Amino acid sequence: MKTHPAKRIEIVIEAPMQKRLTNALNDAGVSGYTVLPVRGGGGRSGNWTREGQVSRANGMVMIVCIVREELMQQALEKAFSIVEKHIGVVSITDCDVLRAELF
Repeated sequence: MKTHPAKRIEIVIEAPMQKRLTNALNDAGVSGYTVLPVRGGGGRSGNWTREGQVSRANGMVMIVCIVREELMQQALEKAFSIVEKHIGVVSITDCDVLRAELF
């Protein structure tokens, strides 16, 4: 089966910023993404979990999208314009897809 190279972008961000971030990805030409709840984690500020959150924010979400390499830079620029002002992590990995026309 033939595969095609692509880039997987994962962005963890505060839940209230989800709509702004997905709008920015849409503006960059990203054709699809998946939004997942983040149940907990740890970092510079220590460990945390969703349980015990007092705010309406309900923690963090992860947005995952797969893009063609030529779209990656534009997607990252748009996404980073949102992420840079908030708590968040962006990672990029190489991946292969089966149906390149979907990305």
